[in-house]
Amino acid sequence: MTGRFDRFTKNIAPRLSALRLSGAAPRAALARMSPEDRAVGVAVAGVMAGAIGLSIFNPLTGGTASAETPAQAAAAASREDAGAGRSVHAKAERPGRAAAAKSARSVDAQTVIKLAKSQIGEGPNRDGSTKYADWYASTPHAAVTARRDGGSVGDYRGAEWCDMFVSWLSAKTGVKNMGWDAYTVSHANWFKDEGKWGQKARPGSVVFFDWQNGSSGGIDGIDHVGLVVKDNGNGTITTVEGNTGNSVQEKIRDKSEVVGYGYPDYAKS
Repeated sequence: MTGRFDRFTKNIAPRLSALRLSGAAPRAALARMSPEDRAVGVAVAGVMAGAIGLSIFNPLTGGTASAETPAQAAAAASREDAGAGRSVHAKAERPGRAAAAKSARSVDAQTVIKLAKSQIGEGPNRDGSTKYADWYASTPHAAVTARRDGGSVGDYRGAEWCDMFVSWLSAKTGVKNMGWDAYTVSHANWFKDEGKWGQKARPGSVVFFDWQNGSSGGIDGIDHVGLVVKDNGNGTITTVEGNTGNSVQEKIRDKSEVVGYGYPDYAKS
């Protein structure tokens, strides 16, 4: 129930170094693409052609974390080239900004909560995977995060799936700035880096837990993730979580177990 994709965490820095392309490659690839490809299909084109690679991918979608127009896609590549000297950590958390498979749209929190609740009781299928892991492994984002974390796409099936459940909610609703990832620590760091991280429970916020250190712990100790349904006003929150008792469940959690919250860009309801 950790939510960490632990088998992908070895040798991150060497693999990132090996995968890094020259600054000219992303720009040249983008120049060859049609506007539609650059706006919508850049992720798929990068995986299929190998021309774009890790340097302009982002497994997280929505708002500033995705390119919704050709101009944004080109600007994203330029920003990644300019930041080529940044740390390995920064590269790992921000593979790029051009991987939105579908444009984010205005969605209110209750839409996402309703979808999450409709999944209660869902769990692994006969082969031990889940529909959330199967979906994630089928996306271009999976190839990017697998490379980032040192594994293979097939490893997602049968892995801890709490964050793939949250990512599935993001993809199915199209909510802005909810993000996609399979590794809770990277997902939380993304929210923090985007300025969408805090300590207040809000309906629809993405909640990150540390079972050992709780609220006194840091992002690197995060074990699990879910979606906030509501703040109960008594020191607890109601959540919907994947990979809890090997299924999707509604839970009451003590706030003392929470490291922090990520805030998608919801429409006002």
